[in-house]
Amino acid sequence: MPSTTLASPKYTGTSRSAEDLAYIAAKLRPDILYMIYKAQSGHPGSSFSCIDLLVALYFSRMKHDSTQPDAVDRDRFVLSKGHAAPALYATLMEAGYISRDEIDTLRQVNSKLQGHPASKYISGVDVSTGSLGQGLSCGVGMALGHRLDGRDSRVWVILGDGELQEGNCWEAVMSAAHHKVSRLTAIIDRNRLQIDGDTEKVKALGDVGAKFKAFEWNVIEIDGHDFDAINAAFDKADEFAKTSDKPTCIVANTIKGKGVTFMENVAGWHGTAPNDKQYDDASNELTATLEAARIHANN
Repeated sequence: MPSTTLASPKYTGTSRSAEDLAYIAAKLRPDILYMIYKAQSGHPGSSFSCIDLLVALYFSRMKHDSTQPDAVDRDRFVLSKGHAAPALYATLMEAGYISRDEIDTLRQVNSKLQGHPASKYISGVDVSTGSLGQGLSCGVGMALGHRLDGRDSRVWVILGDGELQEGNCWEAVMSAAHHKVSRLTAIIDRNRLQIDGDTEKVKALGDVGAKFKAFEWNVIEIDGHDFDAINAAFDKADEFAKTSDKPTCIVANTIKGKGVTFMENVAGWHGTAPNDKQYDDASNELTATLEAARIHANN
């Protein structure tokens, strides 16, 4: 499909309210749960910790349009923590990039919804990811390409905190600062858990924000489930992109498994699918949360 110029993107400009975003996120958590349960494979903890960030990006911040997925002036997004693909797929379904008919096919043979995002199969996925530690490098290259082409498009990358143990991440951090890639924003999903347990026991990351600041990045730290805080951080990142010559890092403190009580802050739910009873219990909790969010959004 030939590239086109983005005429009137659906989601850009003034931030949506925290209540509206919370309602969208509450709609998408059951979709994530269902996909992983149906496949009996996937990463619920990792997906639930970053879904609020994805919702705010796609429905309040990024310049994009599912009817023009190849528009050259669109913003770019990289899910560096590619194992959280169910969260991205749920978001792309809601945004119109993926048909809901695909929801039963996660991780199935010949499915577009592979275990990690594949740009070959899905419009709206700009980079195939999966091998951790590589997404930020891709984001740096994209942002430099936009600069060379004279575009003001933004690049957003979500990284897991565990993958910051990869050396390639820090090469990208240095490169972005050296080349003054100010239109790049990295969001760290700081849930403090990885497949082997507590990140600080596996290989301590310490003060992530201070590390990025030492590498000459702008740094913002927030509660990654507070939509007012997320919107404010994105506003600040937008300001930095226009007024600073530094890239920006948002350290989003999150909860692994957020939204399902028995999954929250449990490393074992990093990559485990629920059984029948667990699925029913989680579904009931998420349904109650959705109804409360619907009422709150409509008031």
